[in-house]
Amino acid sequence: MSNTYLFTSESVSEGHPDKICDQVSDAVLDAMLAQDPFSRVACECFATTGLIVIGGEITTNSYVDLQTLVRNVIREIGYTKPGYRFDADSCSVLNAINHQSVDIAIGVDKGGAGDQGMMFGYACSETEEYMPATLMYSHKLVKKLSDIRNHNNDLMPYLRPDSKSQVTIEYTESGEILRVHTVVVSTQHDPDVTQEQIRADVIKNVINEVIPAKYLDEKTIYYVNPTGNFVIGGPHGDTGLTGRKIIVDTYGGRAPHGGGAFSGKDPTKVDRSGAYAARHLAKNIVASGLAKECTIQVSYAIGVAQPINIHVDTHNSSEVAASKIEEFILANVDLTPKGIIERFQLRRPIYKATAAFGHFGRPDFPWEQLDLVDLFKTIK
Repeated sequence: MSNTYLFTSESVSEGHPDKICDQVSDAVLDAMLAQDPFSRVACECFATTGLIVIGGEITTNSYVDLQTLVRNVIREIGYTKPGYRFDADSCSVLNAINHQSVDIAIGVDKGGAGDQGMMFGYACSETEEYMPATLMYSHKLVKKLSDIRNHNNDLMPYLRPDSKSQVTIEYTESGEILRVHTVVVSTQHDPDVTQEQIRADVIKNVINEVIPAKYLDEKTIYYVNPTGNFVIGGPHGDTGLTGRKIIVDTYGGRAPHGGGAFSGKDPTKVDRSGAYAARHLAKNIVASGLAKECTIQVSYAIGVAQPINIHVDTHNSSEVAASKIEEFILANVDLTPKGIIERFQLRRPIYKATAAFGHFGRPDFPWEQLDLVDLFKTIK
């Protein structure tokens, strides 16, 4: 019987059709928060060949030129050429936005949660980001492709915006990284390049630059554009929707997910703010040395400020009882929507940056700060 196991996570680039939609939704949110920090936004986006549709429920005192905003997002991502069959200047942009329901507003106005639901936060000591290595390497692979395309184009001049990655790691029975078992990279490309060149370039300039050499060996399997061709991509190749990459956005399958997406939602929506707060707690618990791995669930009822529950699971990696950690959090950390918003200053236009390459494990985001480590170290 093997004493090792395999685990896989994936990521997608900013040019993936679902991620285009996430970025448009969050760009709309940012633009409205910049003018009216108390905007109530639930913005959804749909993308297909030659078309972007934005919809949802929004209440705001701001004015945003949505046509220009959407086209600027698409242009920034890199869809600028008619040959991509989807580009910023020629696509249609349709607006189907309505006002937020007054029934929802009643509960939010008095400080309650903007919806019901459960959210999860997770952290582990596997990487310096306190994130699963399978997901962090997957994110870094597509981010490297993006950086080459945008800042070092001479290196791989045939790259187009759409790409995906997947990393499978072999772990010891105790959860230590043994080796990288398989790497999958699929990148959209111009038609006049051979698959042999793409494979060689991706392995040399992307995989070997991202994944530490100590984890790669002669048995590591590489799949680069395994279908053999990836010229047609983006919204022309596949329909995009806001909120369809929730596992990519969070923990790559290593933790449960409550089901609520993030992008396009203002912070009164606990799908977003509650998940950020749960990650903040889990990361600080692991960073404090209280546990090597931590999953936290919080849940809310619409219109109610205090969470319905908090559940801590340290996966048998802590000497402190989970119930004691739960009691400590409830006594010392404000988990009301208002408290979370104030702690992280979430009424700012900071969200578009979250909409590609993951919401967690990136130190610039306020919910990634390690400001509760000393507090958690006081738990005995």
